[in-house]
Parts: sequence; structure tokens; C-alpha cells
Amino acid sequence: MRAEELIAELTQEAATTRRVLERVPEQKLSWKPHPRSLSLGQLAHHIAVLPMAIAELVSELVREPPNVPRPEAGSVAEILSTLDGSVAAAVRKLSSFSDEAMAQTWTLTRGGKAILEVPRMGVIRTIMLNHWYHHRGQLTVYLRLLDVPVPAVYGPSADDARLGP
Repeated sequence: MRAEELIAELTQEAATTRRVLERVPEQKLSWKPHPRSLSLGQLAHHIAVLPMAIAELVSELVREPPNVPRPEAGSVAEILSTLDGSVAAAVRKLSSFSDEAMAQTWTLTRGGKAILEVPRMGVIRTIMLNHWYHHRGQLTVYLRLLDVPVPAVYGPSADDARLGP
């Protein structure tokens, strides 16, 4: 898979992600479905920042696991603005990778010892995109638990008016 294909997917999925994030009830940002869960605001912020964070992660070919902060967003406007900036930064970074750079081996280390070695493209696919989709799905569950209508993602949701009575 080439960078252009990943960028096209990222851009398309960003629109879907925005629709889900737009449904986040601002008055419930500190709500958690379980004590060990992220708050709604933490999860929404994580989803918004993931594209940029992962693009930065793959910029270097050898990396230690990142320390991933989990700040809680203060508003839906902040979440959406963060998403827009994050996607734009990811597109810029991905656009800078040639086909050869996408095929280069990316290594995750712990204490200087390799624990994962995969092509950079594989990291972008699994950790950036699939990880992003996973958390977006998690957010739809949060919305359902809060009785917020879930938008269509890959087809109508049970709340989508197109389903009929």
C-alpha cells in the first residue's frame, strides 16, 4: 500500500470520525462507563489526536514505546479542532514518505532491545488506522450507553432515520 492510498483512507475515515465526535455530549465529558475506563472526554481527545500522534511515532525508524498522555477534552469544539489539526498533520507527514520509506523496517524497542519490527506501512495500517477505528467503535458504545443517537459509520445505525419504523 502506498502513502497516497493511506491518505485517501485517512481522509475518508476522518469525515466518519468527525460525525461520531460531533455527537459527544459536552456535559458528559467526565463520564466513565466503568472505573477503569477512560472518561468520555479522554477517549474523544485520544481519537482526535491519534492520526498526528501515530504519524509522529513512525517518523523515526527506531522508537521506544511512547508515553501516551490521556488529557480530558474541555469541549466538543476543542475535540473537533484537535481532530482537524491532527488529520492535517498526519496527511502532511504521510505525504512526505516515498514508497521506499513506507517499506522501510520500523522498530519498536524497550530498553534498547527490539520488540517489534515491521514495515513502516504496517505500523501505519495497524496502529494508526486500525487502532483509530477501534477507539471510534468504543466511542459509539459510550454514546449508546449515554442514550445518544449513534451516527451511521459503515452503514445505517439503529438510530439512523433511513431504517424506517
